[in-house]
Amino acid sequence: MRLYRALLHVYPASFRAEYGDEMCAIFAEKRREATGRLGPILAWLEALADVAVSALRAHADLFRQDLAFTTRTLRRSPGFALTAMGVAALGVGAATAAFSITDHVLFRRLPFAFPERLVKLDQEQLARGYGHMELSPGNYRDWKALSHSFEAMGAYRTRAYNLGGDGEPERVEASAVTVEVLEILGVRPLAGRVFGPQDDAPGAPDTVVLGYGLWQGRFGGEAGVLGRTVLLDGNPAVVIGVMPPAFHFPNRDAEVWLALRFGPSDYDDRSDTYIHGIARLRPDVTLAQARAEMRGVAAQLERAFPEANARTGAAVFHFRDDLAPQARLLPLALLGAAGCVLLIACTNLTSLLLARAMVRRKELAVRAALGAGRDRLVRQLLTESVLLALGGGALGVLLAAGAVPVLARLVPNSLPIAETPAMDLRFVACALALTTAAGIGFGVLPAFRAGGQAGVGGLQEGGRGGVGGRREHVRSALVVAEVTASVVLLVCCGLLLRALWRVQGVDPGFRTDGVLTVRTALPLPRYGRVAAREQFYARVLSDVRALPGVADAAYISYLPMAMRGGVWPVILPGVADDPGTRPLASLRFVTPGFFSALGIPLRAGRDVRESDTREAPPVAVVSESMVRRYWPGQDPIGRQFQFGLALRTVVGVVGDVRVRGLERTSEPQVYLSSKQVQDNSIIGYTPQDLVIRAQGDPMRLVPAIREAVRHADPQQPVSGVRLLSDIVAGETAPRRVQVRVLAAFAATALALAAVGLHGLLSFAVSSRVQEIGVRIALGARASHILGMVLRDALAMAAMGVGLGLALAYAAGRSMEALLAGVHPGDAVTLLGAVGLSVAMTLAGSLVPALRAVGVDPLTAMRVE
Repeated sequence: MRLYRALLHVYPASFRAEYGDEMCAIFAEKRREATGRLGPILAWLEALADVAVSALRAHADLFRQDLAFTTRTLRRSPGFALTAMGVAALGVGAATAAFSITDHVLFRRLPFAFPERLVKLDQEQLARGYGHMELSPGNYRDWKALSHSFEAMGAYRTRAYNLGGDGEPERVEASAVTVEVLEILGVRPLAGRVFGPQDDAPGAPDTVVLGYGLWQGRFGGEAGVLGRTVLLDGNPAVVIGVMPPAFHFPNRDAEVWLALRFGPSDYDDRSDTYIHGIARLRPDVTLAQARAEMRGVAAQLERAFPEANARTGAAVFHFRDDLAPQARLLPLALLGAAGCVLLIACTNLTSLLLARAMVRRKELAVRAALGAGRDRLVRQLLTESVLLALGGGALGVLLAAGAVPVLARLVPNSLPIAETPAMDLRFVACALALTTAAGIGFGVLPAFRAGGQAGVGGLQEGGRGGVGGRREHVRSALVVAEVTASVVLLVCCGLLLRALWRVQGVDPGFRTDGVLTVRTALPLPRYGRVAAREQFYARVLSDVRALPGVADAAYISYLPMAMRGGVWPVILPGVADDPGTRPLASLRFVTPGFFSALGIPLRAGRDVRESDTREAPPVAVVSESMVRRYWPGQDPIGRQFQFGLALRTVVGVVGDVRVRGLERTSEPQVYLSSKQVQDNSIIGYTPQDLVIRAQGDPMRLVPAIREAVRHADPQQPVSGVRLLSDIVAGETAPRRVQVRVLAAFAATALALAAVGLHGLLSFAVSSRVQEIGVRIALGARASHILGMVLRDALAMAAMGVGLGLALAYAAGRSMEALLAGVHPGDAVTLLGAVGLSVAMTLAGSLVPALRAVGVDPLTAMRVE
């Protein structure tokens, strides 16, 4: 029978108290009447079935009663209900939106076949400090032949093409892929087919696959696009397929895919690194095993090619992990901020329910006197808190749905995923889980305290507020929790704001005001010859410089910060050359007038000239950092060095430019004359960006500039029209978004904390009315009462600030990659957060303190 009595605990306690003995008697009678070997077993099976059904029915019946009672109760106090649901909505909405972004960026499966086995392969140049960099075709071919850890391996590269044919030419982002890549990804086309062996055969016509957006935008979604010929950089290619809307590879920008083919000469130069590898692991191979094998393969190739592959390793990592540290940390920081908001919201709701339970003491005492046990009261109060949480959670889902598109600006563009996470069952499940957890979390303490204290004492008119004790400890803990979470959020937001200011204060090395940039990337092979390119540049620059208000114009290979790579080895005459540790410098070809157009100061020597042609000795203009590194304390003019396939002579020195962005130190820069290069040589650095310095608003010149380009070449598209100041501002745009988002979370948390602190402190003062009245009756002055209340508030604030600073410092250490050199213990930020938190606490305690001063002693002592 003890086992059966234990089984009855699945029923509500009130049900057991009323029917438990009777059920035990009935079960004992059935056991006595059971005959045979199977009789007792059948009796137990019957009892189990009866308990399963009737217990569920009993719980459902009590839940209906609790739900009906809670609904009536909340209708009688709509202000409380709406306030509680609003606070819950803010907490659940913030946490749901943050979790959706974090899950989308870091955890959700990529939309490819077997994404957990999808890996990326890059080279490692350990001697030069490059963790991951592009792969050379020669190494890719040998990696593919020598490795056995992968089911398939492919390669891809990204670049922009001029898309022509029907309609106006336009610039599109494309990805050239080997035939294995789309097979590895396992995504079927929406129409047509993907690349196959026939597309890789020698002499096969060029073929392309279109992205869904381009198909809809340029071709109107026509089914007849299959088989149509388009022009990519002037070369005809046949459209063979259209990918589905959700397909993105290798990032969200790619709109066209074409077959990547390698000729015999592509494998010769292993220092020519411009492709990425992608592979799918075999089912029985782990990532660690693949890395170990590829380390061996890289070592084998280093021995075979000691000069080209000196200190060159192989990097193998999950494709999902191809994220910069900042892009990985930001969603986690966002999730932490949302967690602070949810914590403060739950703290506020706990204090609200505690105060409501104090008001309802008489009601709870009456119910207890009428026979309601503690578990019945606790159950009723928990039903109320969960119902409030569900109402707030429903509103929170709407808030999250509105916030996710805004937060989606934090989703890195480098991942092959949609910009905005889907509002699917995963999203709803997250909101429901957070709502349930919040409802139980903020409701369990008030429910157990109110249910446990309901008794005859609650029938007295006032009940005794009490001084100190566990109730006072609970209120103090809630105040400390709110201040702690507020300090953490304020410090993190302040650190990011300081980092933004630091980055914005960095000198890019050039002037941005009044500079317009236009991209006119010339297609090959039509512009493979230098003379053809120079003729185009001359026509465009002549027409543009003749426009009213134009001060200067010039061409460069790549704008600073718009293209961060482009480095070549530097070889100094008379200096021992180690291929594995050759110094690097940034390479750019320019036309005369570039430094003047961008306001880059000329420190010594001269600019490149029109006379710097292939017939003249190769010259170079170098940056100050290059002079400091290679010719410190010497006159650099006339110095020579091997660079860009020629022995160059330094003819000028200019100021340093932040090529790699405002937050990264750039390699020394070398600028070469656009005329001093062989035909079809170093074609990846062909000048393509036109810069124009003008007076007034440069954007007014755009139509005339388009006409100048059309005059030089009617088939040449114009793209990348933007102000140079916008490019530099784009360097800090992600940080501005970070600060705004975190500031919004911090402001929300601060507002919730301020309201919550005021409520908690007001409740604490009201519960001490009798004590304060006695103190006043015994002669305590108003200043003493005021000081007592404020001291208590400041003591709790001090505890919260201390704990918050410790947690904030730990949070700052974990997000140092986002801080641009700002120390996590930055004194200005910490003092600002402490001052704001203390001011918030004092402001929240001022009204309760003034109310305490005005307590009437006689009225206070008649509370009982």
